[in-house]
Amino acid sequence: MPNEITLTIDGIPVTAKPGQTVIQAAMDAGIYVPYLCYWPGMKPYGACRMCVVEVDGQRGTPASCTLPAAPGMVVKSTTPLVKELRQGILELLLSEHPHGCLTCHRIELCGPQDICLRHVRVTDRCVVCPKNERCELKDTVRFVNMDLETPLAYNYRNLPVETRDPFYDRDYNLCIVCARCVRVCEEIRADDAIGMVDRSGTVLVGTSRGTSLLESGCEFCGACVDVCPVGALVERRYKWEKAVKTVTSTCTHCPVGCQVKLEVDARDRVIRSVGDWSAPANQGQLCFKGKFGMDFVNHRERLKTPLVRRHGVLEEASWEEALDLLAGRLPDYRGGAYAMLVSHRTTNEDAYLAQRFARTVMDTNNVDVASNTRPELLLSLRDSLGTLAGTGTLQDLEQARSVLVVNSNTTEDHNVAAVPLKKASKAGTLKIVVVDAREVELTRYAEVWLRPYPGTEATLIAGLLRAIVDEGLQDDDFIAANCEGWDDLVRSLQAFPLSSVQDLTGVPAEQMEQAARLLASNRPGGILYALDNVPADQRTGLLQGLIDLALATGNVGVPGSGLFPLLPGTNEQGAWDVGCVPGFLPGHVPMSDVEGRDLFESAWSSRLPQMPGLGVNDLFQAVLDGRVKAVQIVGDSPALDEAALHALSKAELLVVHDLFLSDLAQHADLVLPLVAFAEQEGTYTSLDRRVQLLRQAVLPKGESQPLGWVLREVTQRMGAWGFSFERPSEVFDQVAAMVPFYGGISHQRLDGLAGGLQWPCPADNHPGTPHLHADAAYVHTARFTALHATPRLTPPREFPLLYAPGRVLAQPDEDVAVVQTNGHNTLDRETMVELNASDAQAFGVRDGDLLDVVTPLSRVRGRARVNGGLRGVVATTALFGELATDLQTSEAPDPALRVPGLDVVPARLEKASG
Repeated sequence: MPNEITLTIDGIPVTAKPGQTVIQAAMDAGIYVPYLCYWPGMKPYGACRMCVVEVDGQRGTPASCTLPAAPGMVVKSTTPLVKELRQGILELLLSEHPHGCLTCHRIELCGPQDICLRHVRVTDRCVVCPKNERCELKDTVRFVNMDLETPLAYNYRNLPVETRDPFYDRDYNLCIVCARCVRVCEEIRADDAIGMVDRSGTVLVGTSRGTSLLESGCEFCGACVDVCPVGALVERRYKWEKAVKTVTSTCTHCPVGCQVKLEVDARDRVIRSVGDWSAPANQGQLCFKGKFGMDFVNHRERLKTPLVRRHGVLEEASWEEALDLLAGRLPDYRGGAYAMLVSHRTTNEDAYLAQRFARTVMDTNNVDVASNTRPELLLSLRDSLGTLAGTGTLQDLEQARSVLVVNSNTTEDHNVAAVPLKKASKAGTLKIVVVDAREVELTRYAEVWLRPYPGTEATLIAGLLRAIVDEGLQDDDFIAANCEGWDDLVRSLQAFPLSSVQDLTGVPAEQMEQAARLLASNRPGGILYALDNVPADQRTGLLQGLIDLALATGNVGVPGSGLFPLLPGTNEQGAWDVGCVPGFLPGHVPMSDVEGRDLFESAWSSRLPQMPGLGVNDLFQAVLDGRVKAVQIVGDSPALDEAALHALSKAELLVVHDLFLSDLAQHADLVLPLVAFAEQEGTYTSLDRRVQLLRQAVLPKGESQPLGWVLREVTQRMGAWGFSFERPSEVFDQVAAMVPFYGGISHQRLDGLAGGLQWPCPADNHPGTPHLHADAAYVHTARFTALHATPRLTPPREFPLLYAPGRVLAQPDEDVAVVQTNGHNTLDRETMVELNASDAQAFGVRDGDLLDVVTPLSRVRGRARVNGGLRGVVATTALFGELATDLQTSEAPDPALRVPGLDVVPARLEKASG
């Protein structure tokens, strides 16, 4: 590597990278220098002084975490002076920290309920600290070899342990004031939920407002818990449990692809989830669901045996009986009368087998992933760029200079994807533009918040392009070298003068011009879009405009740029890749592609169905109409709402694979116990094309089985060929053989990589592709799409307004109180209903009136706030803390699936009393 630095640490030659500190160089070389305040990825702090060293030719004993590595430097970390200093530092720390755990000869044997054999009333023994045997302070004391035969006295702070907030306890009696928790919240998460506070002349850690985390802006991501070196911050559930093994796997809650270290105890339970700091996908970060929402794996209500409906009642059955029943009834529904939906948590391997089973055994293209309710997020990418996937790498967005976020509640739905944006924005290197009628967390970070009337977003994007063209801000060189259709686009933009766009969207022309200059002048730039509150018939036009915007500004194919479809499902991208969608075979081969169909028919020795398939958006009505009579549902999904449940309950044959006896399973004719993600092997593919392993951490509960095993057993009974795989790795090998852009990926190769591989990865020696279209050979096919005006939405007469609910971390301008409910902190706040002055006058509403916002499915009460909001739109803003308390108190077996969305819906106002 150019400009490498060579130095010597404790007599060992060490090579360091430019900019590294001495402790980083030592850690990379496998040399341990004790530390308590340092953490990889955070700025040097130098507070604890445990990492002091001596350097030949320099005076004093600098902290190695703040000392830059220099060529020829000779560092010594084990001299008598250094050892003496560390002993003194530890004595000071232990003077304010309970340390009976360090002086007990029974430390390995003592349990939480055991009576202490040294002192009956002792309160500082090891098991009183939940970090027992996970404590870095204890490890450091042992490394330094402190003499503790005569126990040191300490000043117990006598502070109350904070146990009422969600998920984790805070015991500042154990805090050593290393400030890791404060720094990870500020530097890595770009939040300020906790900080250093003064308590009676003593500096400690506290919340930003001095009370509950619920009102401090906490995301409950658990990063502070993961970096705490002692027992001051600890997960409440399984607080006292020790792990006997740790298994790295992939989080199951969203498509970002976060890597988690699952800690497993002696009872084979997942007791903790910790972010993997070496993983490129998340760099150690998790969301509140990934950190604290994994207990569904251990839940006592897990299904353990098959259930068969007999005389109208579900009763336990053997697998032999269940499989014989399934194999006996399915042949009656071959063709369009059968459909299969798989969960967004289904692995690539099982999704591949599912679509192959539907097509070759059941002779239908009625197969889909249940979260695929917005297929437009990917389809337009294929039409314009040739690939059904996002083009960039999420964590690279920290290098971006501008980002456009369109109709996405990113902090909530794809939490870790928002981290690089917030971090770079706070550092002043990134400018964010948000397009959304709702107030979401990223609007607080936005340089420009464009708040259009819902349903006019496509027109707004056309207005941005018009402003770019009018001012000549487009990247002419990129366009000329790589794109087609520019002239057609420019001609179509003549229909979008900013004055007309302003009238339709409600966004001032000046704001559009400001946003256009910002996006065109600050490159590289990324575009993130979820379109979660955009009408289905407008998503394609909106996405075409976003692709045009990325191409016009040259933001494709370079680090820090790209288009990022924020898909709703965890492995939704993988499902598309392996063909588990109605219109495409594995490898994104259209069903209409004759040559592609021939290839698969030859490989599978089976004719493929000709009739177009039904996806999740069309399936439920097809069941009600009687066109689909048998449905197989694999795994739960938030897309299965009450209307879907009603429709599926009308099927002649309903087969459900699930972890729990869900509402849907209670309607089933056959219920098959499904394994959880931590109980199986396989792969997920993230929204930025990163293929990563699921590793089995615990044994399956009871007799639960993965979908692949069930399909193997059923097809044997049905006389079908091609499903006799013994392991998921064998299935993936077939996927790699059939899908060229997976060609160089295998389980064996992934097992040796911390960050997985991003496709296309066509060969065994290929490193993967972080940025699609980086090679000019791909980009020349990029095509602009001429844009067309879309009419403004007209709400129904009975609901003449649109309701735009939002959610943010903290709301400093509102009166928020924290109250205790059943021993837990909860938020007590009055909802503010924002509405335009014209609407207020039309509906006879005055500022401060108590209102009910009534939608077809809900009723929200709040106090009117008449302001300059959008005409025809009422808005409310909830707090993130309410999600945390809901998740903690929910009685649902897997509450992480039931996080409410923020859809824009029709509404009316009613005066309320009280």
